[in-house]
Amino acid sequence: MIFMHGQCVHADSMPTTADMITTTDNYDLTPRNTFAMKVKCGVFMEYTVADDIPFILSSIREGIEHMHIGAGSNILFTSDYPGVVMHSAIKGFEIISESPRELIVRAGAGEVMDDFIRWACDHELWGIENLSGIPGEVGASAVQNVGAYGVEACDTIVAVHAYDSVEREFVTIPVEDCDYGYRDSLFKQPDFKGRYIIHAVDYRLSPIPNPQISYPALKNMFKDCDLCSLTPNDIRKAVINIRDSKLPNPIDAPSAGSFFKNPVVSEKIFSDICNREPDVTVPHYEVKEGYKIPAAWLIDRCGWKGRKEGNAAVWHLQPLVIVNPDRKATPKDIIDLENRIICSVRERFGITLHPEVEHI
Repeated sequence: MIFMHGQCVHADSMPTTADMITTTDNYDLTPRNTFAMKVKCGVFMEYTVADDIPFILSSIREGIEHMHIGAGSNILFTSDYPGVVMHSAIKGFEIISESPRELIVRAGAGEVMDDFIRWACDHELWGIENLSGIPGEVGASAVQNVGAYGVEACDTIVAVHAYDSVEREFVTIPVEDCDYGYRDSLFKQPDFKGRYIIHAVDYRLSPIPNPQISYPALKNMFKDCDLCSLTPNDIRKAVINIRDSKLPNPIDAPSAGSFFKNPVVSEKIFSDICNREPDVTVPHYEVKEGYKIPAAWLIDRCGWKGRKEGNAAVWHLQPLVIVNPDRKATPKDIIDLENRIICSVRERFGITLHPEVEHI
């Protein structure tokens, strides 16, 4: 069986591989990136089955640049892209295995991640509810290792299914070989970037209640609740409410979500910052490498929250987000603001922020 948006569809009723590739020249990428950058690509190719991937790659002339995008929610196009942009429209959810304690569910790379999470929550399956509301698609979730409210995608990923464009074969990469880290993975590393084109991801979900509410805002929302009575949808609704209270809707204020990674610093640097900011308690999380400090706090302390520079701005409710408020910002506007923020934080705290958003 293949589960599509909560409905069961027999595999033999799915479309065949014929005529499943859509090709458009001089394609406007504006609706394909949540920053609403007005850029184009030479050719846009969208496909609906995994077997289309090697065919598309073989059709691209040698020397022509090509790349793969998801929903465009974590990227900043810095200019027009002259080559070929590929996009997966592979949909559907398939239960691979099932036991009383867990289900392994395979989701198509082109499935909207939040649709997959909604389906899981509606079926009272635990594991990915804390990732609710994050823009993007399933394939990108495995590349970016998306995370929020104490949970990362890699916590429940079992395996990634991809086409290896170097070896020219389909491969299954178990989670332990994906080299996951904070907003990082094998698929983002220079030696492997672009090599693997993901067509499906296996997630481990569970019918056994296991609410993850260590994040302070979630803990506060459920402090008077019986945790045993909570459902995945309870957590999902709370997470979405928290996100909506701080983060802009890309439709209203185009952005790429959290723009910078939270820096991890040594104990000495953390101590220096505490001494330099004696009027406040520096927010932090102890991690294996040292102390993780919220980039939003650093940016806010530098006075950037709500500031507008040209046609780009820092979101007034969450300084970690750079927005294109009037849809007039150019890539240069965004990059100029990004660099000013980085310089400001470096001058005050001695910390160099690094963008989470991929620049293309």
